[in-house]
Amino acid sequence: MNLVVQGRKVETRALKDLATLTGSEGVGRIGNNAFRLLGAQPHPEVEAYCEANELDCAFVPEDRRLSDFKLFVTDMDSTLITIECIDEIADMQGLKAEVSMITEAAMRGEMDFRESLTRRVALLEGLPEEALARVFDERLQFNPGAEALIAGLKQAGIVTVLVSGGFTYFTNRLQKQLGFDYAVANELEIRGGKLTGKVKGDIVDGEAKRHTLQLVRRHHGFAPETVIAAGDGANDLPMLHEAGVGIAYHAKPVVRAQATYALNHCGLDGILNLLG
Repeated sequence: MNLVVQGRKVETRALKDLATLTGSEGVGRIGNNAFRLLGAQPHPEVEAYCEANELDCAFVPEDRRLSDFKLFVTDMDSTLITIECIDEIADMQGLKAEVSMITEAAMRGEMDFRESLTRRVALLEGLPEEALARVFDERLQFNPGAEALIAGLKQAGIVTVLVSGGFTYFTNRLQKQLGFDYAVANELEIRGGKLTGKVKGDIVDGEAKRHTLQLVRRHHGFAPETVIAAGDGANDLPMLHEAGVGIAYHAKPVVRAQATYALNHCGLDGILNLLG
């Protein structure tokens, strides 16, 4: 196994300490602040050491290559982008605190996602459609490394899917901007230029995300082990479990505990370092 170590800044001292702990045969540079400790052996102190030094670490098979993978499926809110779109929309109604509380409970797995979305969207009733454009133009930002990640995946010929419990207003625009092959999300009902407080059609929840992954994988004839999925909330767990590699990105504890790998400090492009 190799130990991939990355973060905002990786000190030489940390690499030496980790090499000693794991009996590594040598250290190779993957990129800026990303390194591979060759022939590393698991050690019970590695995870705690890395967390104390704000580093992400992962034991990765020596023969793993990005070319082994065919499909990448990612969540949007708080994974690909820095915000929860519905919270920012609610801010236009002066209801951000109330909606954010429901969002957090759902992401921690303490509330059914369908129930949480229905309650949150209902609070948006009467809001002008223009509020969505304001959120997209004024508040939406990519998480660090997002654009580099998608570019790297596309260069490798990997099919990319954006699937979100958020809204098509945002996923459709991000699909065009970054070049995702597919995008799936909830559609807000709008009448007379105002939100009705309802969602059109079936709600995209955790099971719908898993089903989307399955549909795209089967359509292309990809094997389950060639799929990568990334997310941060409890509603992402079904698709993370369905993937060959599930990545928890700056995620809730319940997600980190069940993912293949967890990235808590580096950017999204750290996914490329794990798979390369």
